[in-house]
Amino acid sequence: MATAFVVGDKFRKKVTELLEKTDSSLPQRLREELEETLEKPQPTTLSFSTARKLKKYLQDKGHPFYLHESLEDSSLHLPEVVKPPRNPELVARLEKIKAKLANEEYNRITRNVNTQEINRNGTLADFGLQVRSVKAVVVTIFNFLVTVVAAFACSYMGSQYLFTDTAARVISAVIAASVVGLAELYVLVRTMEGELGEP
Repeated sequence: MATAFVVGDKFRKKVTELLEKTDSSLPQRLREELEETLEKPQPTTLSFSTARKLKKYLQDKGHPFYLHESLEDSSLHLPEVVKPPRNPELVARLEKIKAKLANEEYNRITRNVNTQEINRNGTLADFGLQVRSVKAVVVTIFNFLVTVVAAFACSYMGSQYLFTDTAARVISAVIAASVVGLAELYVLVRTMEGELGEP
């Protein structure tokens, strides 16, 4: 918290003139404080209490120069904040808490990792299982596509005996392929539900 001004040359000049002019009327204590302030090495500081006394004196005597004008080139003197040393017990406790939180975070991240299953044989077995499941899915999709395409082809070729118009043959083939595709999807979904253990 500020308790003093760092005075500039304007203040020094005005106070020097004041000390030279009013030898008798300036209170002795205020005179000593001002002289002591001017004798200080740069940066010169003026305490707030001395500034208040000087302001009161200038107001009472009706002097032509004002304190705020003489402090225009001055600034507040802010003392350096001294940080207290940290308590070693508190520092050790904080480090322990940080280590505990880091350990809990690590355990939360790695809780679903089982180190006993991570070996070469287990990894290859898992890879083989995944390849088999992917292979089954690819075969099922291929089977679905072949069935739908075959239903379309059979309906298109078979409808030539019923319809002479090509558009009618295509529409009947699409309808037949859609029915077969929906039936195939129904069977596929029921099979997948059975594999997942659902009724």
